[in-house]
Amino acid sequence: MSLHGLLSVTMGVPNVAETAAYYTDFGLAPSGDGWFSTTDAGRQLRIEYAPSRRLVELRVAADDTDDLGRISASLARLGVAAAQSGGALETSEPATGTRVRVEVAPRLHQDRVPPAAYNGPGRPERENRRAPGFSRPERVRPRKLGHAVLGSTDLERSMAFFIEGLGFKVSDRVKGAGAFMRCSTDHHNVLVLGAPVSFLHHTSWQVDDVDDVGRGAHAMLEGSPERHVWGLGRHYAGSNFFWYLKDPAGNFSEYYSDMDCIVDDQLWTPEDLEGARGLFEWGPPPPPSFLHPDDLAALMTGTHAPG
Repeated sequence: MSLHGLLSVTMGVPNVAETAAYYTDFGLAPSGDGWFSTTDAGRQLRIEYAPSRRLVELRVAADDTDDLGRISASLARLGVAAAQSGGALETSEPATGTRVRVEVAPRLHQDRVPPAAYNGPGRPERENRRAPGFSRPERVRPRKLGHAVLGSTDLERSMAFFIEGLGFKVSDRVKGAGAFMRCSTDHHNVLVLGAPVSFLHHTSWQVDDVDDVGRGAHAMLEGSPERHVWGLGRHYAGSNFFWYLKDPAGNFSEYYSDMDCIVDDQLWTPEDLEGARGLFEWGPPPPPSFLHPDDLAALMTGTHAPG
């Protein structure tokens, strides 16, 4: 595919300093100019002021300027304006108003991390040693941004923008509710869900393994139990382990590991998922506030307050 990754997200929040402190605790490295970095992919989160929380911008990586030309033509067929200059194309998702910038960028290379040794029936891979999570004194730091999930008041229009316009591939669908879409070999980089108001549901950040999903969440909850939302569990769509937390503006953030990797499109068959299967394979049931965030009514009426 000509697209090959999600470069960054910009979120708008009314309480910038509080939210910035949260993502510093989460393990992202602040640079002092509103940007926060992962260990493998650099500057991937920008936080700026907005009257209510929202996804302001997505940046997506492409291989070359020919890709930008094809995207521009595809968007024009949908009646969506785009401006191309040099190695970048700028447009806006028409239903949510989210800016989208597609940039010519090198492909991300992540150094291979040796798999942690986990014992199992008939395979004592870790002999005479404690479990791997016990030997990591350092705080969890996300490797890269995995995906963003946004609510749209016009699901079909949003899906057409990403799929027919930008060239995202569909990995799985949630019947009548949304689609998991990818611009890389990860199972999904964007999930759009039908919603009564356009909003940012969550961003998701890759860590090494399930131990780091748990260690990261445990550290975030020490002294701040109100941050907990949902976890530990394992999704069916994407197969990843997950734990969700909530930032001070009301956005959810996810630690994840072990995401499905789709290298050959011909070998992957998208499924239409229903009910709980569209959310998780195992784990505690999602709280009502995960499915319908507590501040949706306030976002709809423009009276949103952080928290």
